[in-house]
Amino acid sequence: MQARNFVWHELVTTDLDAAETFYGKVAGWRLADAGMPGFRYTIAHAGEVPIGGLMRLPDEVCAQGGKPGWSGYIGVPDTDAAAAAVVEAGGRVHRAPDDIPGVGRFAVVADPQGAPFVLFTPNGEGMPAPAPGTPGVFGWNELHASDGEAAFGFYSRLFGWTKSTAVDMGPMGTYQVFAGAGRDIGGLFTDGEAPHPFWLYYIAVEDIDRGLARVTEAGGTVTAGPHPVPGDMWILHATDPQGVRFALVGARAKA
Repeated sequence: MQARNFVWHELVTTDLDAAETFYGKVAGWRLADAGMPGFRYTIAHAGEVPIGGLMRLPDEVCAQGGKPGWSGYIGVPDTDAAAAAVVEAGGRVHRAPDDIPGVGRFAVVADPQGAPFVLFTPNGEGMPAPAPGTPGVFGWNELHASDGEAAFGFYSRLFGWTKSTAVDMGPMGTYQVFAGAGRDIGGLFTDGEAPHPFWLYYIAVEDIDRGLARVTEAGGTVTAGPHPVPGDMWILHATDPQGVRFALVGARAKA
């Protein structure tokens, strides 16, 4: 099986104007309207490369208990077949496969522990991938699971991900780095403190301390870090002004 990777990240938010302002400042994105008739969808660019989108949380979704948040899109050759495989493996389909005219086909699903993500099959070749570590790209995808080992088995079977480095976190257990499409793309662990399993997405920044300053100056809240991680990098966890979780990863300037 050819390993699959994250190909897009998308924010649904209760205040699109505020989110555009916040992430434009924090991530340095160039933001542009997608030009979809009757629907406002903002494309985020790292440099000239489109890497994600932002949209308003629909009223009907909000009425059903939907919350603002980031979603990761995993590229697959056949969204319908992948959605069926998710269900067969114990997961759920929250939104059945559907077409985005001129863009591709998608489905909103969840793994057996309830962490949501999106399946996506682009029309044609899809979008170009910026170089890993480029400021503004999503540089890491992290699953906070109720059972990390079981979660890895699910994603490995569906997407061909393989185990890479295992990091001993002491009382917090093992942090398992996983690889897809020839490189490390994220990590997962058993998070006994999370109220429910979820994916956390890391935006790459040129310097973690400058990133922290931009988060607070733009009205966000740093909830953890900065902490050092392998590879001479640093991370922090934060929430935006609408309460959405995200994270930053970057180097720290030498004193």
